Amino acid sequence: MLRGCLLASILGLALLPGLAQSQERKETGSDKSLLIGLIPEQNIFKQIERYTPLTDYLSKKVGVKIRLKVLTRYGNIIDNFASSSLDAAFFGSFTYALAHTKLGVEVLARPEALDGSSTYHGLLFVRKDSGIKNVKSMKGKRIAFVDKATTAGFLFPVAHLMRHGVTDYKTYFKEVYFTGTHDHAILDVLNKRADVGAAKNTVFERLAQTDTRISQELVVLDKSANVPENALAVRRDLDTALKRLLLDALLSMSNRSDGQTILLNFGAKRFILTADRDYWAVVQYAREINLDLAKYDYMNE
Repeated sequence: MLRGCLLASILGLALLPGLAQSQERKETGSDKSLLIGLIPEQNIFKQIERYTPLTDYLSKKVGVKIRLKVLTRYGNIIDNFASSSLDAAFFGSFTYALAHTKLGVEVLARPEALDGSSTYHGLLFVRKDSGIKNVKSMKGKRIAFVDKATTAGFLFPVAHLMRHGVTDYKTYFKEVYFTGTHDHAILDVLNKRADVGAAKNTVFERLAQTDTRISQELVVLDKSANVPENALAVRRDLDTALKRLLLDALLSMSNRSDGQTILLNFGAKRFILTADRDYWAVVQYAREINLDLAKYDYMNE
């Protein structure tokens, strides 16, 4: 369930590709710019607030104007790359696996959080007063996924269900729907819109810091393997020198006073080198549910 009005409003705040990009080039006299996509992991206003200082920093260090485009859903990253609108994106673990397989995008780096972690995991949760203890007691209930292009919000919970004998989740539950963001999946279960939910632990923990009901009223039934935190990846034909400049700027942030300030506000200690092998767990989950990454239809029902 995407929040149409909210998304329509915020898209007006994101700089437009295409004509807007051409106009900007005319005004600056430069044909060098990068358009970076953001997935709607949480409230879109918060996404913009978090990533804008980082991309402004990278613009100065690399010498190329960097613009952000906040996407309405996870799968839009694949669509935008396919239409050549995006030069790079901060991919979730599943969207990177999909984009790498379908489009050949190349991952550069991901943030290491202040606690030293650079991965996240998925959570499957219910209300404590729901009476749901396992997959068997979920039958006929309502489940809230995030998006078909997420590890924590779809791939992992479907794998969990299949391990426990559910081969068709669409008929097993009374209602199946997609919230579009991790925070909405969590809040829908908290507020009894859904009985079962799935989301990434980092968003769950972040919300729990400001809403004590989350830790008091929700219980986690299972968690996934660790997968890479959202990482910056670029299109495969991006200029090699520019890729190197971007990577160097990210990896050296923690050694510069101005970079350290940006990192602190971003909630990270540093950026670390990231490679395809780091996504092994995602590929394994896909295989477990017989999902072909090259042919996968990631559009929500």
